[in-house]
Amino acid sequence: MLIRHLLLAAAFLLAACATKPEAPAAPGLVVLVSIDGFRSDYLQRGVTPTLSKLAQQGVRAEAMRASFPTLTFPNHYTIVTGLRPDRHGVVNNAMEDPAQPGVTFTLSNRVVNAQPHWWNDAAPIWVSAEQQGVRTGTMFWPGSEVEIRGVRPRDWVVFDQAMSSGSRVDRALSWLDRPAAERPRFVTLYFDIVDTAGHHHGPDSAQTNAAVAETDAALARFIDGLAARGLAASANIIITSDHGMAPISADRMVDMDAIIAPALVRYAWHPGPIAGLEPAPGQTMDALSPVLGRHGHVECWRKEALPARLRFGTHRRVPPVVCMADTGWTLNSSARERSYPVGGGAHGYDPEDPLMGALFVAHGPAFKRGVVVPAFDNVHVYPQLADLLGVKPEASDGDLAVLAPARR
Repeated sequence: MLIRHLLLAAAFLLAACATKPEAPAAPGLVVLVSIDGFRSDYLQRGVTPTLSKLAQQGVRAEAMRASFPTLTFPNHYTIVTGLRPDRHGVVNNAMEDPAQPGVTFTLSNRVVNAQPHWWNDAAPIWVSAEQQGVRTGTMFWPGSEVEIRGVRPRDWVVFDQAMSSGSRVDRALSWLDRPAAERPRFVTLYFDIVDTAGHHHGPDSAQTNAAVAETDAALARFIDGLAARGLAASANIIITSDHGMAPISADRMVDMDAIIAPALVRYAWHPGPIAGLEPAPGQTMDALSPVLGRHGHVECWRKEALPARLRFGTHRRVPPVVCMADTGWTLNSSARERSYPVGGGAHGYDPEDPLMGALFVAHGPAFKRGVVVPAFDNVHVYPQLADLLGVKPEASDGDLAVLAPARR
């Protein structure tokens, strides 16, 4: 009888074990890396052993399409909000707002660009994460220094371009040395030397290849650091860029003054690959009529008539007329000094052009191995981040299903 009772007890215990759901695995680290200006085909140059290995053992995209305009601040904010620039409001690296006449947002003016109202049209992933109890740390990312909707990342650093790639890695790793309850579960890293080399020397230069190789070595340093801390196996890492890079030269310049007299126009956006125009003081919109349409290697539109595929032109910060040069050409006017070098490389062009194609590589337990996905829009990164973190996302232009073939 005793043996029978023991056998019955054992059977109930086995049944309970079989039906009891498994405890969820402890959530792993999620890392978002941006290599500014890393064109998607740089991965094929043979100077990125770390990135290439991550791509081979994980997921890469044929390319990731940047949002228009293909500039740094607009696309970095798109990646972390899932909204296109026309919706999140960071519509250019330098912009104005009718609500603040006479004030210009620029990358270098921290007094202005740290004001929350420039960013509050959207909530980046670290804001939602912090609000939902997920600790975050941003080792540089446009907007991460700002108190957006009253929230900052728990760990953040004021941008310092002089900080070496290795030092950026070491700072992020130092946050992960803390006890589990005190370290971030979401970390960003940002590297800018590839973009800088591309601007100054061109995308096909030895200097750009060297910057790509240096950034790849910094990634290796970070991954080795994760392994040394026992975090590599559970970490999901997404490596992106904001846009590509096209070669430019002094031989491919469009003289805007030959199209519209400088006295008639005010350039709200510096001429370059794109320009934003409004009537000069005392002029009406009719004064801008001569600039509309195609003029050689540039085309200009009223903002409400921009091509639908650009998904741009409704935000209050977009000037009344937007001009875009053909890829590789740049706009010039005596009315406004250029904000880019005459030679080298540039971006800001049509996001459909392969030269503007950005990088996407993903690696970790949530991603399949050896998968190449077709080109996709960068708005779809945000829902992946929210899903990996277990964070309820804000409404966005992204769709989690787009990258479902890449996920386990």
